[in-house]
Order: sequence, then structure tokens, then C-alpha cells
Amino acid sequence: MRSESGIYWVESVRPRLYRLAVSLARKIILHSPISDEALLNEFVEQCPRDGVSLIAVVGPDCARIEDVIDEIVVGDGSGPDRFLCTTSHPDEPFDDVMNMAISWEYERGDSVEEVRL
Repeated sequence: MRSESGIYWVESVRPRLYRLAVSLARKIILHSPISDEALLNEFVEQCPRDGVSLIAVVGPDCARIEDVIDEIVVGDGSGPDRFLCTTSHPDEPFDDVMNMAISWEYERGDSVEEVRL
């Protein structure tokens, strides 16, 4: 999967790429490890545009991925309106992380989207 400005290219077993323009859910569970960290910057930049409020990172190296996401969101500090809550869950069962995201205080009832990059 490749991304270009919020448009995701999904590879299939067929010899062509399919272009999908989608908005993200407000609550994201991002699986680690990430296959290509070059995709992370565009993904994180899309999150505020789509109104994402939570990215919970699970899996190996998730604490480092959370730090990278925080650095991307903060950037040079000139955008005070750029806010995104991040959490990492290195030793927690996936069901516990999903329950946390489902009951996230500000968006109870909104869907949770799992993302693999």
C-alpha cells in the first residue's frame, strides 16, 4: 500500500493498483511493526485533516513509533492547533487496547479503525 496525499494505493493479486480516497476513523489502532516507515509521515499528516483524535500503537517497537508520531504532529511547534493523542501498548493484549479505544472519552460510540502500514 502506498499513499499520496490522503489517497491510498492498494496492491492486489491482479496486475494493477486500485486507488482509494478514504477518510480515517476518529480512533485508530496502528499495528507495529510498520512495513515501510516512509508511509508513516503521510499517514500521520492525514490524521488531523480527517479529525483523528487517537492513535493507539500496538506491537513490537510501538513506543518508538509513538514517539515518531508525536514528533511529526508537533513538527516545528508553529501549529498550536495540531493535536493528536497517542498511546503505545507494548505488553497489553489487543482486546484491552480495543476496549480502551472504544471507550475513549470524547468519541464514545465512534468506530475504531485498525491500520497496518
